[in-house]
Amino acid sequence: MPEKNRLNNSKINHGVFEMLEESINKKMETSKIMAPVLEKLDDIEPSIWYRYQLDKGISGDGSEYHIYVRQGSSNNLCIFLSGGGVAWNEYTAARPITGAKVMNKQPNYYWNNLRPVTQLMNINLGITDVKRKKNPFSDWNFVVITYSTGDFHVGNNNFVYKNENGEKEVLHFHGYKNFKESMKVATKLFKNPDKILVAGNSAGAFAVPVLTDRIVDKYYKDCTDITLLSDSGQLLYKDWQKTARDIWKCKDYIWKNIHSDNLTLDWYRALYKKYGNRFRYLYSSSIFDYLLSAYYNDVTNKVYETDMHVQKAFYDQLKEFTKELIKLNPDFGFYYNNWSVPAVTGTGTVHTAVREVYFTTGKQNGITMAEWLSDAVNGKVYNVGMELLEMF
Repeated sequence: MPEKNRLNNSKINHGVFEMLEESINKKMETSKIMAPVLEKLDDIEPSIWYRYQLDKGISGDGSEYHIYVRQGSSNNLCIFLSGGGVAWNEYTAARPITGAKVMNKQPNYYWNNLRPVTQLMNINLGITDVKRKKNPFSDWNFVVITYSTGDFHVGNNNFVYKNENGEKEVLHFHGYKNFKESMKVATKLFKNPDKILVAGNSAGAFAVPVLTDRIVDKYYKDCTDITLLSDSGQLLYKDWQKTARDIWKCKDYIWKNIHSDNLTLDWYRALYKKYGNRFRYLYSSSIFDYLLSAYYNDVTNKVYETDMHVQKAFYDQLKEFTKELIKLNPDFGFYYNNWSVPAVTGTGTVHTAVREVYFTTGKQNGITMAEWLSDAVNGKVYNVGMELLEMF
């Protein structure tokens, strides 16, 4: 096909996918699927997922920001840090996720707003599917801290960049402010929980160790039963400290604790140094993550795609990461899987599980992730799938 025709077809497809996404958004806005808006915190009713808009919150593109809250029947609280990509420089900032870019397999790095379709990845799935009988967390209270800033929930900057058309725009790296405003809501709704689970998937997984410090020091000082779970938080990049300091403009304690290309490991080291065994520490991942390996290929080779070679590199890094976490704390608990959905993952494996249908349906060694996590929050921490790393 001539190059001109190929480009024209690409533009046509892009327009079609944009219209399709807009149609889905409009249908969701008027459907019963959408979580109702909670106007006043005192009006919350049990067993209902609500959207709660934060007046001082802001999404990456400057639009409104809301979180999801749900009151359960127990006195346990899950603070969930959502995922949704990352922007680490001007090039990635200029390429937020859209349905059209995903379908056309064009580079797309992070969600920059909370349009209706983003509800589908925030609630009623995996651990947040509270209607599923096999979900042991169905009676828990939830605060889902949504993510639309591309900064691992820790940014504090208005970043000026040029979009794909060469026009100046601003990306509001305000993840840290959104987090603080969200925690104010959490403490008003759920004052003295018996147990706390701080969990995050993908971008939220990176944030778990660095934000737990503030959660326990400022918001929930009296809770002594706390479990941490990072689900799929591995992305090696030599310039993380520079990104955190100069692009995201994080608080000093955040960027100064980054010393290597593995900021998740660095943040867990800093957390463990300060708190030791105060928490139960958990990590989970698939072994050939198709999405994180594509990100790694991009930060390393500037190619946003994955293949078996890149997935093998991810696998080797996961083995080393695991060894270091065990060295840090021998009681670290792991859940590793080799699940794949070939139409999506290709030669790789799935990306995250805690907030996917796999949470209660997928099994590794006959154990679901839901069962493993439930055991952990109740004091029984163990490993699943370690043989997949050929280490044990």
